[in-house]
Amino acid sequence: MEKKTFYSPTFCRPFHLISPDTKGMKHLGILALFFFLSLIQDQTANRDDGRPTCSRCDLHHSCNCSFSGFTHVPMVTDQALSLDLSLNNITMVTQDDLMGHSWLRLLDLHGNRLAEIHPSAFDSLWSLEELDLSDNQLKFLNSKWFNKLELLEHLNLIHNPYSFLGSPSLFLGLSSLRRLMFGGPDLKELKREDLSGVTHLEELTVSANNLDRYDSGTFGDIWPLGHVTLSLHGPFLTNPALAAAVLNDVSYPDTRLTLSDLHLPHYVSVQPLKDAINMIRYLSLRNASLSDEACAFLLGLLDGVPLRSLSLEGLTLTGQGRWVTANRTDLSSMDEFSASDVTILDILTFAKVSEIQYLLQHQKKLSIINSKMFLLSCYLTQMMVNTLYLDVSDNLLTDLTLSYMLCDGDETLQELRVLNISGNLLKSLSMLSRLVTKLTKLTQLDVSRTGYSSMPPSCSWPSTMRYLNISRAKLTIVTPCLPKSLEVQDLGQRPENLPTEKMLYIYLLLGSLKVLDLSYNDLKEFVLTFPILRELHLSGNKFLRLPAGGQYPNLQTLMIQSNTLNSFSLSDLQSYRRLQNLEAGHNKFVCSCGFVTFLRSQLTGSGHVKITDKYQTYVCDSPLYLQGEAVSHVSLSIIQCQPVLFVSVSCGVTLFLGLLVAGLLWRCHAFWFLKMTWAWLKAKRRSQRRRRNRNTEESDPLLSFDAFVSYSEQDASWVENFLVPEMEEPSDSENPTSPLTLCLHKRDFLPGHWIMDNIMSAIERSRRTIFILSENFVQSDWCRYELDFSHFWLFETGGDAAILILLEPLSKDDVPKRFCKLRKLMSSTTYLEWPEDEERRPEFWRSLRNALRGDKEQN
Repeated sequence: MEKKTFYSPTFCRPFHLISPDTKGMKHLGILALFFFLSLIQDQTANRDDGRPTCSRCDLHHSCNCSFSGFTHVPMVTDQALSLDLSLNNITMVTQDDLMGHSWLRLLDLHGNRLAEIHPSAFDSLWSLEELDLSDNQLKFLNSKWFNKLELLEHLNLIHNPYSFLGSPSLFLGLSSLRRLMFGGPDLKELKREDLSGVTHLEELTVSANNLDRYDSGTFGDIWPLGHVTLSLHGPFLTNPALAAAVLNDVSYPDTRLTLSDLHLPHYVSVQPLKDAINMIRYLSLRNASLSDEACAFLLGLLDGVPLRSLSLEGLTLTGQGRWVTANRTDLSSMDEFSASDVTILDILTFAKVSEIQYLLQHQKKLSIINSKMFLLSCYLTQMMVNTLYLDVSDNLLTDLTLSYMLCDGDETLQELRVLNISGNLLKSLSMLSRLVTKLTKLTQLDVSRTGYSSMPPSCSWPSTMRYLNISRAKLTIVTPCLPKSLEVQDLGQRPENLPTEKMLYIYLLLGSLKVLDLSYNDLKEFVLTFPILRELHLSGNKFLRLPAGGQYPNLQTLMIQSNTLNSFSLSDLQSYRRLQNLEAGHNKFVCSCGFVTFLRSQLTGSGHVKITDKYQTYVCDSPLYLQGEAVSHVSLSIIQCQPVLFVSVSCGVTLFLGLLVAGLLWRCHAFWFLKMTWAWLKAKRRSQRRRRNRNTEESDPLLSFDAFVSYSEQDASWVENFLVPEMEEPSDSENPTSPLTLCLHKRDFLPGHWIMDNIMSAIERSRRTIFILSENFVQSDWCRYELDFSHFWLFETGGDAAILILLEPLSKDDVPKRFCKLRKLMSSTTYLEWPEDEERRPEFWRSLRNALRGDKEQN
């Protein structure tokens, strides 16, 4: 029994209620430890129990664990509705093996070695409806097994070595029982109380070939009885009175009686039927062996009785068919006679079938199947004036013997509606059509499993033909030989303005083929027109595509499985105006995006056509990586299904992301930093080259400037009128100072050189750099390039040689963010402010000179 402890909602609920405090965490740890220990204990119990597990359960909770070598009842999900444990080696069922399976409806244990079942083994199976314990080793039956099975409908106890059913009655509580099978080679007695509680059955099967004792009336209290199957071989031979008592108890006009495994060598062995035969209306003999004497006596018993149906299945005739005493048997009340798998031991001396014409001439339904019959004479078929249904399939009929059977086209079998001659040695379809044309009431013709390999250009068929089966033949092409509806010209002059609906009604009245079965041939196409056809079976051929639906305007069902279809589409199905059911599995499907999407919608029932075969039969054949995969499970990517859309969307997304990234980079001034880095690297490389050249030539270094002045062009007047005169031409006579040299781009940059080289050269030759900061400085476009580069060079290589002069009030927030180190410097370094008051300007110039001369004086 499967454990479900850890998935119980009541067990899991505390985990959601624990608070995150310390106490709650302790509780959580305790519960987690308990969960872990319980899991270990559960696994250990399963190992110690030694019970195997069966997981072969489908989506409908049906578990098939048969033929798996189990020696104990395996554990399966407790949600199982059906459990098949047949054909294993299980020897016992314990009290706990089926515990918890309260939903189980079917339990199959047949074909094991069961010798012991615990009295309460089935107590938890409250919903059980079918139980099969047949073909085991149960020597004793216990009524306690079935005490709780109130819903049990089918019970099979047959072929076990018990000699009696047991007391009290096994079936007292089984009020729902409808099908009961019991008995076996060791069953010796049946007492009246053995079947107490059984009131009426749809089917009763009793195997009692060695029954010694039977209480009259044991089966008599069961009514109604639908179908009774009895195996009474021993009593029929050695105790006819016992066999007769059993037959009398089960013989009712509405009960179908089957006697199986009988060997009737003489008339005495048939005596048990003498009293009961007048009450029997439906009699079957299965796996029976009859001598001539037994056959004649049996036919004598049937003389004049109101028997409606006689079926002989697996009959062996040991005599020569000399049933002279039964030649006048009256079987006029018998409507149905069926003989299948008949074996005649002495076929060469067996009497003519014509001598037993009384078995054939009155029946409405006649079947002689798989009986090696090669001839049924015209004389007999002409006597079969009441026959509506004739089945002579799986015999040795040929075209010639069929011609003789149908009197070579002369009138015979004029009431015949259904003719089945499948599985015979027939080769000429033209001869067949000519022979059946005279069967003026024939509606169904089955000529499947024959040797037809070709069709003539045209054929004649009965106008009443509704169903034609030429499946499992060898046809490679179809011609207009197939029976079709009458064309309009066949009806004479069509009245003007006659509605199509009325024309269809005329077709139906005058004859039209509704069902055509051409499955399992070698057909590659089907292009004939059938206006009234309702069902078309084309499975097992070589079709590459669906037939054109316009040729079958009334088709409702199309079967085209196991062909070579690559795909089909909605338009293909819509061409069939009235198609309702389609079976097209087991084909060579190419799983393209369109086909997979379309078929999934059809399998889910969203289309107007219902796919009636299983969705597992729709399997991909290509592409190779999907081969063998069910179409319903295939998942194709958008790259495979919509490449143009994918490329368009991808390009659009890429462009959008590119623009977004470019905008972010522009916003973060990344392009400016890259440009400055590239310019700085190039200028630095040239500067290093110049230094190497000077070192190599051993020339004196260029004279340095005291300061390189970085300023805006709009502040040039201040530089030229105030800064330059004051630094380079000091006018203070009281405190004379040596002049300072300034580097100005207008004056000192060499013409014809790259601006970056001029800036790098000026910076290298200057001990200091003066930044003249103003609104013009941070907004100038032309100067900003030069000043940006000088800023980048100075601050990326140290920045301690910079002197800041503010011509006007300017905070660091007014400086662009890309000048990050300049902003940082303004926050951490003292800078000079140009005073508006003239009295303070001497102090300003003195501070500036001191700043410019600081390093020089130290040197």
